[in-house]
Amino acid sequence: MRKQHKGQNGRILIVGGSEDYVGAPVFSAMAALVTWADIVVIAAPEKAAYAMNRLVPDVITKKLYGSHLAPMHVKEILGIDFDVMIIGPGLGADKETARAVNELVTTKKPKVIDADALKFINPKKTTNAVITPHEREFERLFGKAAVKSAARKDLIILRKGQVDEISDGKRITLNKTGNAGMTRGGTGDILAGVVAGFLCKGLPLYNAACAAAWVNGTAGDICKKKLGDHFTASDVVDALPKALKKWEESRAAK
Repeated sequence: MRKQHKGQNGRILIVGGSEDYVGAPVFSAMAALVTWADIVVIAAPEKAAYAMNRLVPDVITKKLYGSHLAPMHVKEILGIDFDVMIIGPGLGADKETARAVNELVTTKKPKVIDADALKFINPKKTTNAVITPHEREFERLFGKAAVKSAARKDLIILRKGQVDEISDGKRITLNKTGNAGMTRGGTGDILAGVVAGFLCKGLPLYNAACAAAWVNGTAGDICKKKLGDHFTASDVVDALPKALKKWEESRAAK
């Protein structure tokens, strides 16, 4: 008899989306659901949220009044039941959004901070988080510092690149899965969802970031083997179950 219940494997809240960017939070949501999370809620401006409902029935949307995230939404968002927050996919760059992001990242619950949210945060004031910058975003946040010197135990950096670098300030892991096709739009949003899914599974921040980088890149490699260079972010989502199975098999073999 099934003894588990809905929500037992984690609830993820994604704060993202805007009138111009609807798909990014959906990619994060689908990746999170595949990677163990039971329930995903996307908090997004109302028009974007209604569009998301039409795109995918698997997620719940919290429809925020207006065209973009603003400080007036923060209390409403933090009132949602969640275990892990993803903040950033498709948010846009409104000044009010910047203020709201810096209020939301003060939550003590685990966070994955990606995409547009990386434009706004102060990394010195951000804790219990995995951040996922590409090279230019990393330089904007930390200048010419090395990944290991910029990271901390409570601020894990997963710098995306040809070889991903993951660090907690003491350790560094290099992830070599993935390929040039992973530069396509949406694959970074998928990575954020996979990190959050591993956090829902109970992995510590650093371990979740390392596992997610490997799985996301492996899904991309599965796509390349099957489709050559002609694959999309949607194809990567479809390949995640096979990549996760490979991860589970590698764990069992150790």
